[in-house]
Amino acid sequence: MTTAEWIGNNAWVIWLALFLLLAIIEMLSLDLYFIMLGVGALGGVAVALLDGPVWLQVVVFCVVSLLMILLVRPLAVKHLRKSPEGFRTNIDRLIGKDALILEPTSRLSGSAKIQGEIWTARAEANVPTMMPGTYAIVSRIDGATAYLENAPQKPEA
Repeated sequence: MTTAEWIGNNAWVIWLALFLLLAIIEMLSLDLYFIMLGVGALGGVAVALLDGPVWLQVVVFCVVSLLMILLVRPLAVKHLRKSPEGFRTNIDRLIGKDALILEPTSRLSGSAKIQGEIWTARAEANVPTMMPGTYAIVSRIDGATAYLENAPQKPEA
């Protein structure tokens, strides 16, 4: 038996191996392209098991892969990236929280303790320098810097 005959008789093994390889690559990349190609390879397995010619196996692989990439992947990506209404990331949750000023904080420098972590802090443009030991409110986060506003004054009882 020649190599070409073996490949013709066992093409499903090659398609299955291609599927497994593409699935492994997808696990490493997580971009949903390789798994779509893997589904196309499963189409090639199906045609090979039905004793279809190699050219038909390749055509089915290409068509199924293309349809998966154009039709299924956009829906899958949209579903994966959808977050619940009002969902905020860990950084977004810090906005509005109290910040204990640790060193004089101005528009140019400073630091503050926010929920147990020490952050590089800056005062917003309209806020005067804040002194250590006072509290401020996180107005926004830019990179690893928290921007602070003066905390509202609480009426004395």
